[in-house]
Amino acid sequence: MTAQGIRERQVSDLRHGDHLCLAFADESERRDVLTCYLSVGLERGERLLYYTERSAPETVKGWLRDAGVDSGKAVADGRLKILPVDASLLASGRFDADATVATIEREVAESLREGHSGLRLTGEMDWALRDVPGAEKLPAFEEKVGALVAGRRATALCQYDVRRFDADRMTVADQVHPAAATVPALHEDAMLQLLPVLRDGRRELRVAGTVDYRTTEVLAEALYTAARWPGDLRLDMSALEFIDLSGVRTIARVAASLEPGRMLYVNDLAPLLCHVVRLVGWDEEPSLVVRPRGERG
Repeated sequence: MTAQGIRERQVSDLRHGDHLCLAFADESERRDVLTCYLSVGLERGERLLYYTERSAPETVKGWLRDAGVDSGKAVADGRLKILPVDASLLASGRFDADATVATIEREVAESLREGHSGLRLTGEMDWALRDVPGAEKLPAFEEKVGALVAGRRATALCQYDVRRFDADRMTVADQVHPAAATVPALHEDAMLQLLPVLRDGRRELRVAGTVDYRTTEVLAEALYTAARWPGDLRLDMSALEFIDLSGVRTIARVAASLEPGRMLYVNDLAPLLCHVVRLVGWDEEPSLVVRPRGERG
């Protein structure tokens, strides 16, 4: 069962010209996506450029080693370059968007001159949360990076931690990227897929397929995991095919367990199912809001 939206892309399928946002909520998600992104790049003969903010270079190399990649040799051969942002992008004590774009352009050209098939770029964007002069130019920088890679043999993946970037900043990050990287599903089988997605700058759990007595338990586990994400909990039910009363009861129970002030929004539910929820009275739970398709919260 898959219900991947047009904005979600598997990093294993990226091609030159792609510019994606990786919105992650825990380190295991980030590690899984980046290990795939970097490993595939090396398999395709691309050179990797990784700008780190919180991750030590040895940590990044360790991800690749655990995946069977000789990251030490990749560094020695010039196929992998890991640069802390303070020693590169922010070496002057400020962020210069135009100068950084020019640097990336030179890196693309250098990669091709050295015989690589292209440049695969990624960066941890947490530095933008610091009081760094020029950080306010980040949205414009992202747009320029998108324009740069679109016409060259380059790919870019920008990392945003949704635990640290608030909804307003994530909305902007969402808007300046044509697509979002798919993170690992919380559950996926022939009946049901539970996939974290980024929509309008907010993280949602997309529920695709069938929820009944066979899948209610995995839905509950995924909901309690998603409840640890910051802010309100949002479910995207646009790809839901069926949900029984036990599934609806599970959603209502999770809503009732949220901390005071937090809400659970059930978005894009089929009108008939909205009617069922109202008939049994579960929409009376103060922290649960059910919206039919076409209305979102």
